[in-house]
Amino acid sequence: MQTPDRTRYLNKAVKETISRSQNYLLSQQYPEGYWWAELEANVSITAEVVLLHKIWGSSESRPLDKVEPYLRSQQREHGGWELFYGDGGDLSTSVEAYMALRLLGVSSGDPALKKAGNFIVQRGGISKSRVFTKIHLALIGCYDWSGIPSIPPGIMLLPDWFPFTIYEMSSWARSSTVPLLIVFDKKPIYPQGISLDELYSEGIENVRYQFPLKGDWSDIFIGLDHLFKLSEQMNLIAWRAESLAAAEKWVIERQEATGDWGGIIPAMLNSLLALKALNYDLADPVVYRGLKAVDNFAIETDNSYRVQPCISPVWDTAWVIRALKESGLESDHPALVQGGEWLLTKQILSYGDWSVKNKQGQPGAWAFEFENRFYPDLDDSAVVVMALSGLKLPNEALKNAAIKRCVEWIATMQCSQDGGWGAFDLDNHQNWLNSLPYADLKAMIDPNTSDVTARILEMLGSCSLTMSPLRLEKALRYLEREQEPDGSWFGRWGVNYIYGTSGVLSALAVFAPKTHQDYLLRGVAWLVSCQNRDGGWGETCHSYKDPQYKNLGNSTISQTAWALIGLLDAGNALESYAQTAIKRGIDYLISQQLLDGTWDEAEFTGTGFPSHFYLKYHFYQQYFPLIALSRYEKFLG
Repeated sequence: MQTPDRTRYLNKAVKETISRSQNYLLSQQYPEGYWWAELEANVSITAEVVLLHKIWGSSESRPLDKVEPYLRSQQREHGGWELFYGDGGDLSTSVEAYMALRLLGVSSGDPALKKAGNFIVQRGGISKSRVFTKIHLALIGCYDWSGIPSIPPGIMLLPDWFPFTIYEMSSWARSSTVPLLIVFDKKPIYPQGISLDELYSEGIENVRYQFPLKGDWSDIFIGLDHLFKLSEQMNLIAWRAESLAAAEKWVIERQEATGDWGGIIPAMLNSLLALKALNYDLADPVVYRGLKAVDNFAIETDNSYRVQPCISPVWDTAWVIRALKESGLESDHPALVQGGEWLLTKQILSYGDWSVKNKQGQPGAWAFEFENRFYPDLDDSAVVVMALSGLKLPNEALKNAAIKRCVEWIATMQCSQDGGWGAFDLDNHQNWLNSLPYADLKAMIDPNTSDVTARILEMLGSCSLTMSPLRLEKALRYLEREQEPDGSWFGRWGVNYIYGTSGVLSALAVFAPKTHQDYLLRGVAWLVSCQNRDGGWGETCHSYKDPQYKNLGNSTISQTAWALIGLLDAGNALESYAQTAIKRGIDYLISQQLLDGTWDEAEFTGTGFPSHFYLKYHFYQQYFPLIALSRYEKFLG
C-alpha cells in the first residue's frame, strides 16, 4: 500500500530527477541547434577502416596508432572480441580485430594475439567466419578469392520490369553491394606483408574454399555460383564492361557532397574499395572526399581512435526535443526552437532510391544523418514530425507545410503485401535473397515491421494527422497479426520484444484504444511479467536467435524506460493497469541517475541486423528515461 508520505517523496524525487536530466540535455546542445551522441558498434568497423587506409596508403595521415590501444581495451578475458556487450565473444569480430592489430605492426607472438588466436582457432578459425570478413582478408591475400561468392555485375543492367533488380535489396545492402560488384570482378590483392595462416583451424594446406551445402532448396544458389565462377574463368560474362561502367556511375552519382555514401560505413568503405580497384588516384576529389567522410565518423581521444558505423544527429535531435518538451519546457523555449529550425533545414526535398518503386510519392522526409539525400527513412521521419508538432516556431506555416509533405510521403511508402511500413523502401520483401551464399548476415531486405508501423500510427494519433481509412485499417490489421501468442511484439530496430511491445502499445493507445483493448491488455501483461526483481527491465540480444531469452536480461536504463513508456501509454488508454510495476520501474530509474543528471548502461540495446550487428546509442539512456519520468509525472497530475 502506497502511503501519502511515500507518494509525496516519490513525486518530489521524480521532479528532481527530471530537472537534473533536463539540465544535462540542455547543456549538450550544439551551437547549430542539434543534439548528437556517439553511436557505438563492435570493433570490426574500426578494424575495417584500418584495412581501408592501409590499402589506399593513407594511414600515415591518420592517427591509427591510437587504434591499437582501443582494440586492446576491448579484448575480453577469453581472448576474443564481442559482437555486443557480454556475448562471450564473436568469431568474425575477433578475426577482424586480430587482422587490424597485425596491420598495425603487432606481432603474432604478442601475448594478446596469442590469446586471441587460441579463441579464434577453437571456434573454427577463418573458414567459419562470415563472408564479409573473408572479403576483407582476400583483399590482402589472407584468403582466396575463389572462396568468395560471385555476384554477376549484369544485375546493374536489369530493367525495372524484371522480377529482380538491385532495388529489391534493402537500401543498406544495395549501397554496399553495388560497389562490391566491381571489387568482386577485379579480385584485387593488396599485400600488406602479413600472414594469418595461424588462424586456420584445419591448417592452411587443408582449407577448402567452397560453400557447404545446406540440403535444401537454397543449394541451387551454390550451383549457380559454380557456374558463374566458370564463366569468369572462361571470360564469358555478357556485357561485363557495360555492367561495370553502370556500377561505377551508380557509385559516383550517390556520393554526397560531404563525401558520404548511404550514411553508413560499409557503403563508404566498399565504394572506396571499388574506386581503388578501378585505379582511381588518392588525390582524386571523389576519393579525397570519401576518405574525409570516413574521418568524420571517427572519435579520437588522447589514447584512442575508433569509428562509428553511422551517425545519428537527426534521430537524437528529434528525440531530445520530444523529451524536453514532454518534461515541461515551453513549446517556444529557445533551445527547442533552435533545434526545430535545424530539423527543418534537414528535410530532404530530392528524389532518392525509394522513388524507383514508389512512383506516386513526392520527397519530404528526413534521414538519420547530417546528409543522406538518397536514403531518408520512415522511422526518423515520424519522430521528427512528432517533435516539430510539439513546437511553436517563428515560421509556423513552413513547419506545417513540412509536416504535411512528410506525412503524404509516408502514406505512399506503405507496403502493399502486409499493410505495414518498412524502414527505407516500399515492398522490399523478396526473402529468397537472404538465402544467397553472399547473404550470411540475413539482412538483404527491408520488409515492413511492427516497430516502424507503430511509430507511424503513434505519429498520426498523437499529432491529430490523417491518412485514408483504408491505409489505417490495413496497418492495424498488420499489427494485430504480428502480436505474439504471449502478448509481445518483435522489435526490429531495438532490442527486442521490450522495444517492439512498447512501441505498439504507445501506438494503439493513442490511435485505437477502444477497439484494441484486448491487444493492449495482453501487451501490458507481458511487459509486467518481464520485470526484474530490481524493478527494471532488460533483454539480451540473444533473444533474436532464441525467443526463450525474450524476457531475460540484466536491467538497463533504456529498456526500463521503453517498458514504462508502453505501460504508461497503455494505462492512459485503459481504466486500470499495473501500477505497482510502474512505480517500481520509476524507483529504479530514480535510483540509477548519476549526480550530473545522466544515466549509464553498458549493454547494446539498438539493432542493426538481428543476430549479426548491434548498436549502443549513447543518448538512449538519457532521453528515453526522461520521457518515461515525464509521462509518469503527467499521469500523477
